[in-house]
Amino acid sequence: MRYLEVSLQRPPNERHPMHQLIVEHEDYDASRLLYQHQYAADENAVLFHVDGPRSPYEEALEDVPSTLEFEIAPCQEDTFYLYARGAVTKSGRIFIDAVSQPGLIAVPPVEYQSDGTIRLTTIGPSDAIQAAVENISDLMTVDVVSIGEFRAGRIDSRAALTQRQFEAVSAAVDCGYYRMPREGSLEEIAARLECSSGTAGELLRRAERTVMTRLVE
Repeated sequence: MRYLEVSLQRPPNERHPMHQLIVEHEDYDASRLLYQHQYAADENAVLFHVDGPRSPYEEALEDVPSTLEFEIAPCQEDTFYLYARGAVTKSGRIFIDAVSQPGLIAVPPVEYQSDGTIRLTTIGPSDAIQAAVENISDLMTVDVVSIGEFRAGRIDSRAALTQRQFEAVSAAVDCGYYRMPREGSLEEIAARLECSSGTAGELLRRAERTVMTRLVE
């Protein structure tokens, strides 16, 4: 049994409008597709967890023609859960068909990140994984992040972090931010990430919240 982790990139005009919203607004970090159920040939229901404020996202979603209905459940620190039911668009259908290989499992979450990429992990036989890569490559840019034999512990706390959060934590560990006594600073982390110290601190807080919550659960 093998796994494949890929980073996908579509041109802005081919992205889903809600993914493009996350790319264009700095208040959003990522949206994570947790569950998806296709209950009809052209309709499905999805559950997302979105890192960012509710109001702009909700207003934009109301204007997406394929949305039939949705509900939002607020969480702490400007995050929320989104249930949505809608029509499967032509672009969405092509993507679903590309990863729907016999024996292949898409491991949640599928992450729609603020840099415009989609992070996807699949598990299954080698031939199914190869077919998925070939099909997806016909539609968008594919960067293989990692591939290999699936092993216990592969799906861990890191899988719930966005790429940007993981980069922030990696920079923090590397510069000694978590050492005792502390050697690194938020300013040093921010310099490595090329962002403000406030943004660096927020990335670390969100990453720490995710990892600690999963650990307790």
